[in-house]
Amino acid sequence: MTNDSAMDRLRSASSRVLIAAAAFLTLAVLAGFGLFAPASTPGQIFWVLASKSTLSSTLRLSVPIVLAALGGIFAEKSGIINIGLEGLLIISAFAAIFGADATGSLWLGFLIGIVASTLLAGVFAVVCIEFRADQIIAGLAVWLIALGLAPFASQVFYGGPNTSSVGTFDTITVPTLAEIPFFGALFDASPAVYIMFLAVAASWYVLNRTTFGRWVRAAGENPKALDTAGVDVSRVRYAAVLLSGVFSGMGGAALAINIGQFTGNGPTMVNGKGFIAIVAYLFGNYNPVGALLSTTLFAGLDAVQLRLQTADVIAVPDSLVQTIPFVAVIVVLALVGKTRLPEAAGDHYESGEE
Repeated sequence: MTNDSAMDRLRSASSRVLIAAAAFLTLAVLAGFGLFAPASTPGQIFWVLASKSTLSSTLRLSVPIVLAALGGIFAEKSGIINIGLEGLLIISAFAAIFGADATGSLWLGFLIGIVASTLLAGVFAVVCIEFRADQIIAGLAVWLIALGLAPFASQVFYGGPNTSSVGTFDTITVPTLAEIPFFGALFDASPAVYIMFLAVAASWYVLNRTTFGRWVRAAGENPKALDTAGVDVSRVRYAAVLLSGVFSGMGGAALAINIGQFTGNGPTMVNGKGFIAIVAYLFGNYNPVGALLSTTLFAGLDAVQLRLQTADVIAVPDSLVQTIPFVAVIVVLALVGKTRLPEAAGDHYESGEE
């Protein structure tokens, strides 16, 4: 490792510690106001942060971002930069609602959403791996195709950019535990929230404790060495990109079914969550647990701005309050700076290359 690379990693780690310390200090100050001056504006903000409904909203909003981030980690760790996560979320969101409407089953719709996303990810993989296309351009194409195709399909089948409602997943509630203040939200949530936690744990295990995980990391860091060891680099990369489609499909399907409808107006109901997922896994340093924690920050701010709009705590225009999570993303990108990409990320490789 070069001195410059080591310094970059040290600066990035220091920035993450700085952000965490600033967040903790801010929360501590707000907690002081909440305990000793609950009627003050900072005190009211603290009790908004500490409410069970805020944590519940944070978990719900985290699901599509975390799952898309997991997909992005697998793809990029293998050497394929997939910035088309937004498109995969969009296509799976529509396919899930269409599938649920056609079959009458939310879970079948959920699976259909995953299949649609995986197929689109497969097309992206073929274009990038087989035909050696520029991965950034191909990823943008995936996003733009989904952005146009999903609302168009909705227009064809439902007569407008928004589909009809198909219902939502029933909440899973654990008696007694669900009554715990704040943390009770963990025991009174949609099945998608528990799928998210299982996916994070499974992804961490696969990447760090299995042979396939080692292959994925090697494909992104030193594909020549992996090829020399007798492992087909292209197959590993295909599998990783398809996994990005599976995870993003789960995220998009969960997003749509938790709402019960696909809305295709403007940037669609996905509204930039795929791009926030990219920031989340970069900030989380390609670690599934880190991606979950960083997403919790962004989703938590989103949940807070929703509560602030309804609670009328601060005299700030709603349009300005809505920018809070996006400003946080920009600040995080500015402070974290350059994140070390896998050595071979974005590079094409064919067996036998020198």
